[in-house]
Amino acid sequence: MAHSSNVIAHPNDPVPVIRDRALWMRRRAFKMVYDAQLGHPGGDFSAIDAIATLYFGVLHYDPKQPELPGRDRFIMSKGHATGALYTALCAAGYFEESWLDTYMQPQSKLNGHPNRNYVPGVETNTGPLGHGVPVALGIAIAGQITGANHRTYVLTGDGELQEGSNWEAAMTAGHRKLENMTLIVDRNRLQQGAGTEETNSLDPLDGKFRAFGWHVEIVDGHDHEALFTALSAPCKGRGKPLCVIANTVKGKGVSFMENQASWHHGVPNAEQFDTAMKELV
Repeated sequence: MAHSSNVIAHPNDPVPVIRDRALWMRRRAFKMVYDAQLGHPGGDFSAIDAIATLYFGVLHYDPKQPELPGRDRFIMSKGHATGALYTALCAAGYFEESWLDTYMQPQSKLNGHPNRNYVPGVETNTGPLGHGVPVALGIAIAGQITGANHRTYVLTGDGELQEGSNWEAAMTAGHRKLENMTLIVDRNRLQQGAGTEETNSLDPLDGKFRAFGWHVEIVDGHDHEALFTALSAPCKGRGKPLCVIANTVKGKGVSFMENQASWHHGVPNAEQFDTAMKELV
């Protein structure tokens, strides 16, 4: 793999790089799920474009110094989408690609949910939904108090927003005017087994965040340029936390996976794997 690099300074036009990384991440994540016969490929594929935009266009970090004090923080609250997270960390240079071959195997560092004790670049252990936004809130408050320049980003699934802890955190972030905090909502409108609006309606999601004191941007969650523009916008002086609602497609990029709730945790057979690899070009 030719993607590992120290990404402290980004190119002037990172969109081609982001697009390249996102395609590699999809192909590699799907192979990981196929080899392990475990995973959450539908959610991986809806979130990959936002995560690739962060790591290869927006975040400031040094993979050789994962605990660098001035780094930006990224919390993957949607902790089951580890195919997306691990491939990003690998492509960013945090660990060798050979690690990906061990995905979900006994004693592998790459578990079904990320563990910061095993994986460099993971800021906090996630998996129980509703925990990531409160953790990101605490990090952002600490940065506000100390006057730090780093920014805190957190990505949630939309079904995850049915957890009340997220709204307690959202209320506090708005109250404290945490302009250093950005929440990305992977709005694919599907959760395990059904649509979000069938389960517990979230709309109008943008209006709810605005009512809690957030600045809201709604973007195509697979448009790398739109994602980059929204996520890299200066935060100083905004006076509000930022919520980016990324409208996405579960299973984006593979025809038989797209908009299918069954691929929340579906795993491919050999024929499906071959079909996906032909489509992901």
